Amino acid sequence: MTSFTPISGLAGGLLIGLSATLLLWGNGRIVGISGIIGGIRRGDALWRLGFLVAMGVGGMTVLWISDASLPAPASDPLLLIIAGLLVGVGTRLGSGCTSGHGVCGLARLSLRSLVAVVVFMAVAMATVFIVRHVI
Repeated sequence: MTSFTPISGLAGGLLIGLSATLLLWGNGRIVGISGIIGGIRRGDALWRLGFLVAMGVGGMTVLWISDASLPAPASDPLLLIIAGLLVGVGTRLGSGCTSGHGVCGLARLSLRSLVAVVVFMAVAMATVFIVRHVI
């Protein structure tokens, strides 16, 4: 069961936008998680690791404050692993992930990001339809 939570959704969106803005202004970098992870081996790994740790700490803090628990996986763990690997392949093919293209690319009015987001959304809708109604 899902519930409509506009306040937490708005707060989360504002925090994502704020973190993307601060990273761009402070470091000249665009928030794209696949790019951040992919560049850890470079000489500027410290800020990348710090950003990733802060994301995890932020999520765990919200769980702790809200006294919520992690939901049980809605699918077979093997299917989730396969899906994660396919997402990784897609981020390489699409030259970035949904956070990079959707949050930062669209904000910069990037045509490449607009095309990527349209493709992401179309494939996601088709996947949900196939998994829920065909298989």
